Amino acid sequence: MAVKMKEIFLLIIILLPFFGGACICVIKPKRQAYLEIFVETIVLLTSFLVFYSITHRPESSLVVFEFAANLTIAFHMDGLSATFAGLIAVLWPLATLYAFEYMRNAERKRSFFLFYTVTYAVTLGIAFAANLVTLYFFYEMLTLVTLPLVFYTMTREAVLASRKYLYYSLGGAAFAFIGLIFILSYGHGTTEFVLGGVLQPENLGGVRNTLLFVYVLSFFGFGVKAALFPFSSWLPRAGVAPTPVTALLHAVAVVKSGAFAILRITYYNFGADFLRGTWAQDIVMTAVIITILYGCSMALKERHLKRRLAYSTISNLSYLLFGAALMTPLGLAGALSHMVFHGIMKICAFFCAGAVIKQTEKEFIYELDGLGRKMPKVFGILGIASFSLMGVPGLCGFISKWNLAKAAVLSDNPIAYIGIGALLLSGLLTGIYMMAIVIRGLFPLAEVNYGKQQVQDPNWYMILPLIVLTVFIVYFGLFSKPIVLLFENIAKGRW
Repeated sequence: MAVKMKEIFLLIIILLPFFGGACICVIKPKRQAYLEIFVETIVLLTSFLVFYSITHRPESSLVVFEFAANLTIAFHMDGLSATFAGLIAVLWPLATLYAFEYMRNAERKRSFFLFYTVTYAVTLGIAFAANLVTLYFFYEMLTLVTLPLVFYTMTREAVLASRKYLYYSLGGAAFAFIGLIFILSYGHGTTEFVLGGVLQPENLGGVRNTLLFVYVLSFFGFGVKAALFPFSSWLPRAGVAPTPVTALLHAVAVVKSGAFAILRITYYNFGADFLRGTWAQDIVMTAVIITILYGCSMALKERHLKRRLAYSTISNLSYLLFGAALMTPLGLAGALSHMVFHGIMKICAFFCAGAVIKQTEKEFIYELDGLGRKMPKVFGILGIASFSLMGVPGLCGFISKWNLAKAAVLSDNPIAYIGIGALLLSGLLTGIYMMAIVIRGLFPLAEVNYGKQQVQDPNWYMILPLIVLTVFIVYFGLFSKPIVLLFENIAKGRW
């Protein structure tokens, strides 16, 4: 009975924010504070249950619905699930608290928090998916529940951005669906996630190259949400959404779901041994390296604050995909470390940008001169996040880059050495385009006349999440050994 309850907990965790979010459109609180208390309670309770399930991990899967003998909606928690779900559970309550202040005077707040909370449920569904069918189901649902958040402002630019996001996401999912069909056909009738893959090369006959081609299609299909070049242009356009939305799009929910799906198909469906050393590995690794350089190059010339951070996401998220493309246990461990640390760094940077926009209504970098003197907390924290994204030792960004570089050196793949060069060059360009924001804010070239505008740091709704994220950035930079060891054990199937 105890084991059964552990399994049922996975379903409860997903249903709680789903139905909690749905209740938001029914209840009509007389005061804004009541809505905030309700939403934050649902989110915090869900996060508590996530960590309870991680520490009391169920050993078997929970089958919720069976379409056919080998097509089921099922949930399971392994090391990869626990990593992604744990990241989500930490960041979502902070993002929700931040959103209360950011959306204080916005219209249609109830509909916003409805989809914001339901997105939490869908993202957890992706994390706990026991097989590719379940992951694909929630992956498609993620597009539908985040679409209203992208066009929330209902401006022409927001509508066009949401259309592009929809077209790209559906197109990518079509390619990913091909991979699902082939895994079902050649994976002994199962799409379950098994470390090492479900294919048996000795029984594939003459379809080996076909399966490699299908893997490349699937990699690029799921790579659309992970902003893989050349399918990344939707991400900067999606920056028209409110900052609490873009922060989650860029740090957790959407782009990380795409990267998570790529880790699943690479290491748990097709299998690293089947793919390593093939032309398919060369293609996806080359695409990832190009994306790293493309993203940081575009960020360097971008003048809009949130779009610069969006291009930074395109570049930095591909570090994670680089770890996936190495197709080694160390590559997977490096990818997991960057999944967690990039999520913390990037959501912190976006929260800083949102605080500036909320307090000053300035969105372009050339408008930020001297604002750091009026908002020292925000710009100080942005400086720490920027140093971490650059890979400065003592901060968590250095740890994940170091793990990825070490994995690349030991992979004995010539293209991986080019990837190391791309990581170094990207770190340099990241330093230039991120520190340019901080320096303009703290050290203006001339005196700035603010007129009658009252510019100051935001209240604790925004500052508290920033402080917590900063603590994480520093702590994991100084004391990363336990969590990195955990990631290595996960990559070796020991957890």
